[in-house]
Amino acid sequence: MADKLKITLVKSTIGAVPKHVKTVEALGLKKVNKTVEMPDNAAVRGMIQQVRHLVKVEEI
Repeated sequence: MADKLKITLVKSTIGAVPKHVKTVEALGLKKVNKTVEMPDNAAVRGMIQQVRHLVKVEEI
């Protein structure tokens, strides 16, 4: 596993399930095409798995 993950919001949360909107916000993403770096751990991986249709993930 990588040390960090680069997570980019590629699709709007408008019309998304409210739980998914909260998950995207918890990842620190607010606008489309914004990127955050998060540690690579089970909690973050689980959040990404839940909203995988809205985000793009790269290992760094």
